Amino acid sequence: MPTNIRLDSAAIRVLAHPLRSRLLSALRLYGPATATELADHLSTNTGATSYHLRKLEAVGLVEDTDEGEGKRRVWRAASQSHSWEPSDFEGDDDAETSLSWLTRDYVRTAAEQMERWMDIQQSWPVEWRDALGVGDDVVKVTAAQARAMQEELIEVVARYRHAGSEDPDAKRVSVWHMMHPLEVARA
Repeated sequence: MPTNIRLDSAAIRVLAHPLRSRLLSALRLYGPATATELADHLSTNTGATSYHLRKLEAVGLVEDTDEGEGKRRVWRAASQSHSWEPSDFEGDDDAETSLSWLTRDYVRTAAEQMERWMDIQQSWPVEWRDALGVGDDVVKVTAAQARAMQEELIEVVARYRHAGSEDPDAKRVSVWHMMHPLEVARA
């Protein structure tokens, strides 16, 4: 399975849908599953799940594992992650609208996941609470420097992607990085 695929305008349009985005995330987080298993996990119906899985398959985001029997297909994510450059969609109104929805959905998802962690963190060992959390900082950089910093962050995450694979004490940790100019964020 490739680590990352670059989304094109067709893929961004398909992925910018609440159920499709959730289906791809579930397959990446929990591994291969049938449409029925995904429907149960995501509290939806099997017909809708099957339909949207086929849409994701058509743009290369999910694939059939060929492990199912009869009509029972087992699906998996086609990559561990995806990326895009906003400039890839410049001038394509539908793709730009889809990208805006998808990016906002990711920000909402990150906030929801962090809030769930905040609700239960006291039940975790202190070494985990000390290792995880939120931080913020401000840097003054050019666009080229911001891109270089982002590429370095991606490289660091890639280095640690499977670092704890052989350790039974290792946990999967969600890593998000978000960058935006402060000048547009002023109240």
